[in-house]
Amino acid sequence: MPAKSKAQQMAAGAALAAKRGEKKKSEPKGASRSMEDSMTEKELEEMASTKRKGKKEHVSKK
Repeated sequence: MPAKSKAQQMAAGAALAAKRGEKKKSEPKGASRSMEDSMTEKELEEMASTKRKGKKEHVSKK
C-alpha cells in the first residue's frame, strides 16, 4: 500500500528505522509509533519507498 502523503511516507520511514534497530524504540512518536507496532517490516518498507513527488503534505480526513 503506497503512502498517500509526504507525512505518511516520512512516518513510515521513521517506523521502519525503529523496527530495524537503526533508531531507539523510544524515538518514534505519534503515527510512526503506532505504525511500527501494527505493520510488518515489508509493509513499512513499501510505504516508506513511495515517491514523494506530486504528493500532498497532508491528506485531510474524510
